Amino acid sequence: QVQLVETGGGLVQAGGSLRLSCAVSGNIFSVNSMGWYRQAPGKQRDVVAIVTSGGTTNYADSVKGRFTISRDNANKMVYLQMNSLKSEDTAIYYCNVVARSRSYAPETRYWGQGTQVTVSS
Repeated sequence: QVQLVETGGGLVQAGGSLRLSCAVSGNIFSVNSMGWYRQAPGKQRDVVAIVTSGGTTNYADSVKGRFTISRDNANKMVYLQMNSLKSEDTAIYYCNVVARSRSYAPETRYWGQGTQVTVSS
C-alpha cells in the first residue's frame, strides 16, 4: 500500500505564508511526478503545482510567483511553500504522486487525505 500524508495546513492572515509537506510511504519502486492540487468549496479540484522526476516545475497561473514546489527524492517528500497568501487560496490542498509499486507495475496516481488552508482577509 502507498500512503501520502500532508501536514502544514492551517489558518493564516492574507499576506502570510504557509509551508505544506507531504510524506510518501509504503510499497514504492519509483516516483514520477509529484504535485499539489486544491479544492475550494463548491468547486472542482484543480492543479496548483507539479514537479517532475527531472525537476521541471509547472504552476497554475493564479499562484505563479507566490508558490514554490520542491521535492526530496531521497526521503520521498514534496513541499509547497506558499507566500503572499490571498483569501482565494482558501481550499483543501491535496498531495498527489504518480508512482510504480513494482518495476513491472503500471504507473498509478495516489492521493493524500488533504489539509485545510484558510486565509483570512
